[in-house]
Amino acid sequence: MKKVLIVSLVITLVVTFFTGCAKGSPQQKAIKKPANFKFSNFTFDVDPETFEVFIEKDGVKERASMPLPKMKVSDLKKENNKISWNYPDEKVKVKMEKKENYLDIDIKSTGAKQFEWPKISADSYMLPLGEGKFIPNNDKYWREFLKDETLTFSESFSMRFFTLNMPKYSMVYIAKNMFNDKIHFDTTSKIEFGFSHEFPAMNQNKEYGFRLYVTNNDPVHVAQIYKNYIQEKGEFKTLKEKAKENPNIKKLYGAPHIYLWNDEAITEENIHWNQLKQQLNGKLVQWIKELLSNYSEDGSNEFEDVILQVNSQEYIDKYQKNVIVIAINQVLKLEQFYNEQVFQHIDADSKKLIKKGIGNLSEQELYELNKGLLKDELKDSVDEIEMWGKKESTDLLDDMYESGIEQAWVGLPNWANGLMNPDMVQEANQLGYLIGPYDSYHSIHQKTSKDWNTASFKDETLYDQATITGENGEKIKGFLKRGRKLNPTLTLPSVKQRVDDILREGIPFNSWFVDCDATGEFYDDYSPEHITTQEQDMKARLKRMDYIAKEKHMVVGSEGGNDYTSNVIAFAHGLETPVIKWGDPDMRENKNSPYYVGGYWSQKGTVPERYSKRVPIKELYKHIYLDPAYSLPLYKLVYNDSVITTHHWEWGSLKIKVMVDERRLYEFLYNVPPLYHLDKQEWDENKDMIVSHVKDWSPFHRKAVTKQMTGFKILSKNRLVQSTEFDKNLKVVANFSDKDFIYNNETIQAKSVVIYEGNSKKVYEPLNN
Repeated sequence: MKKVLIVSLVITLVVTFFTGCAKGSPQQKAIKKPANFKFSNFTFDVDPETFEVFIEKDGVKERASMPLPKMKVSDLKKENNKISWNYPDEKVKVKMEKKENYLDIDIKSTGAKQFEWPKISADSYMLPLGEGKFIPNNDKYWREFLKDETLTFSESFSMRFFTLNMPKYSMVYIAKNMFNDKIHFDTTSKIEFGFSHEFPAMNQNKEYGFRLYVTNNDPVHVAQIYKNYIQEKGEFKTLKEKAKENPNIKKLYGAPHIYLWNDEAITEENIHWNQLKQQLNGKLVQWIKELLSNYSEDGSNEFEDVILQVNSQEYIDKYQKNVIVIAINQVLKLEQFYNEQVFQHIDADSKKLIKKGIGNLSEQELYELNKGLLKDELKDSVDEIEMWGKKESTDLLDDMYESGIEQAWVGLPNWANGLMNPDMVQEANQLGYLIGPYDSYHSIHQKTSKDWNTASFKDETLYDQATITGENGEKIKGFLKRGRKLNPTLTLPSVKQRVDDILREGIPFNSWFVDCDATGEFYDDYSPEHITTQEQDMKARLKRMDYIAKEKHMVVGSEGGNDYTSNVIAFAHGLETPVIKWGDPDMRENKNSPYYVGGYWSQKGTVPERYSKRVPIKELYKHIYLDPAYSLPLYKLVYNDSVITTHHWEWGSLKIKVMVDERRLYEFLYNVPPLYHLDKQEWDENKDMIVSHVKDWSPFHRKAVTKQMTGFKILSKNRLVQSTEFDKNLKVVANFSDKDFIYNNETIQAKSVVIYEGNSKKVYEPLNN
């Protein structure tokens, strides 16, 4: 039997505090440390044959990584605080060095395509899955959920670390290379996992590795270690610093996030149906049929059937009105709408636009022309243009403001909604709101379509010349398996072109939401013409968001919020409540299931069921995604005063049945903006509940959002009573349980939250919704 090679390196660390990056910017030095925080003294042992690592602190020895199968070792070298060796059969070289506060670990491929280390087993884990999760190694819910699960590190982990909790202390691994990493879970007897790294042939960087820290078994201290690391790398930027560059960022402070659905340029209420009925057999109707047939995905059959029905009866019923309104709104977006044989009575403004040439018009000008043409043709059968859609847009915004919502981020599901109704965008600005479009450079379709304009690009070469090829030589399919995925390194000219086109007429958008760029979904592109690494993919995403933020002066947000984007974005959707179990057919496919979340599309442009339908949630997912007993504010402890994070738009504050109160408590405790989907009907139905919560939450958020989260405590054995602290004078205690709880000789009512500010306190009781 070979003699086991055990190397023990011992070094005592000086108890110290980081003051930030070596550059020493004032902002970095100002970061406050939690009470009693310090770097821990520790020693370590390593067995090179198995790459098993032990940590010892205060006489307590724990395994930091489980042993791999024994491997041949060569070129073993050790001196003082360094050790290195090779695995000649695996074609891997390892180097470990004890630094002042951590163990530095480098793993380099000398020919390996993939290597798995470390393999991890601990009593429990603190993982930055979304906001953060506490996962006991024998928990039945997590064992079921993580069974044979493999996660992509850059996507699933919002920050680049994972923590092992042992009885006396915790060990924090910070990954130095976030790309091409996978984490595979084994839940056979308890929860364990392995970290593996791929070394793609295209990538010249053949290394990955970790910093391994030791600290108290406390999420506040764990987060502080990571925050120190980010500071050292110069990667931390506060909201106050961002607001100096763009003061509009301050409009996010105290602002709920609201998606406003008003896709219709003209609504049923804007049409005088008795007068219109007399015009439903002329040239315009025939032209609408032809346009729908040629340019609509749904065709013209339903519209034609309705016109036949209406022409043979004395009235127009609700369904028929709906079909007609949908058809009109569809064709109003088309470049082909103008037809000199149909539109022969044209006003002066429309003539000026036509004279420019239809192909030379901006999208906003095109909509202005088409609305004018329709009004000129239908005359008194429709309202004046300035009244079109007003109740569902401008009037709704005014009612929100008058009801007490003084600040809001308003997101439009599509930029066309704003270009079709620029008065609404102007009104949002005048009210002091942020307003901006949803935009995406994720997928591209071969055939352009107004129905999916984010996947349509003017540069027709992109589909063949700028899409991502997988290692197997096949193109990566786009969202919902439609089209292909674009290579971000080749999109910036199209980003500039699209944004310039949208803003061409000076529409006052002041915010921009870029889908997917903060999710960590990176690709190696194997296309011979444009080989691209995941790191290059990431940098290109950051560059295009930075362009929109800096060059166009927009308050930029994105989906996810993973922290590689923290210097660029001001807000993110999806980190607090991510998409819940994407692959569950009961939620996504089985329309008869009580858990079915609803479809993506609403023909009338109102809130689709995917976002408005109230649904229950399966017991397993309730525990995994929403149970506060497993929640940790790891992200907020690092980035509370840097990035504003909220729910994914599929899981807004009102989406889950019987959990509105629990999520309301979470929004206080974790300083999270509520997120709503509104049209006029949703607003009328939920106005009182929304306004009540926002009036309570907004003043608190304005105070907490520019402060560091400095404290987090579990106050009850069942982990359902928790507290957070923001700097010294602002504290939140939330009781998620069904029973009252005594805290500091005070009763914290079940399902209530108490906010302490200095010597004062405010109690917010449950809404019972």
